[in-house]
Amino acid sequence: MNDDVRKYIFTTLTIFVFGLIVWIGFLFINACGFTLTCKQGAFPVDRTPIPTLLPATLPVMETGKGNVVISDRCRVAAVDLIGEWVSAGASETDPFKFIDINGQNCESTFEEIKPLFVEANLWVPGSLSCSSCHSDVTISPAQLDLSSYAGIMAGSRRADAESKGTDILGGGTWKGSLLYEFLSTSKPDVPGHTESVSDLVIFAGTSLPAPDLPSTPKP
Repeated sequence: MNDDVRKYIFTTLTIFVFGLIVWIGFLFINACGFTLTCKQGAFPVDRTPIPTLLPATLPVMETGKGNVVISDRCRVAAVDLIGEWVSAGASETDPFKFIDINGQNCESTFEEIKPLFVEANLWVPGSLSCSSCHSDVTISPAQLDLSSYAGIMAGSRRADAESKGTDILGGGTWKGSLLYEFLSTSKPDVPGHTESVSDLVIFAGTSLPAPDLPSTPKP
């Protein structure tokens, strides 16, 4: 009996040790491969990730002959841009002039006015467009359509889409107009007008060349 017990114990230990060696070998090969350098088991080298490139929103700057040339886009408060358009006669096609915040003489058209009324997320981050509430005069607040030139010129408080209403452009007097009042003052009780948007500055128009100065006659 004693010999049989010893045989069982020896066999069990042998199987255990053999199994342990096989398991350790499996783990080593899985981590390091068939090599003693075990490079696969080394910690990976930390690398600086490539930053995500954001789309540029500022004017393009180019260099030439040692001088920096800035894009001819102008910077202007959106409310002032609309005001200059109104003061110039509010034409749908004719260009109008304005002076931007840097004192440059600039020129624009209604094509750059319209997006201020029909584009979302513009006046305030996350905001709806003006035309999202003011388009169909039958259901629009103040019966106002800001989705098109014709709608803007037709005014507010309209009986139907074919009729004209109250002039919102003040007859060309911008700071006395209803539109200026709604853009420049906060109205906590009116959705979409809970804060003033008069500080919004945008890129619009193109700068005009400086006028040629008369030459000074030589004595």
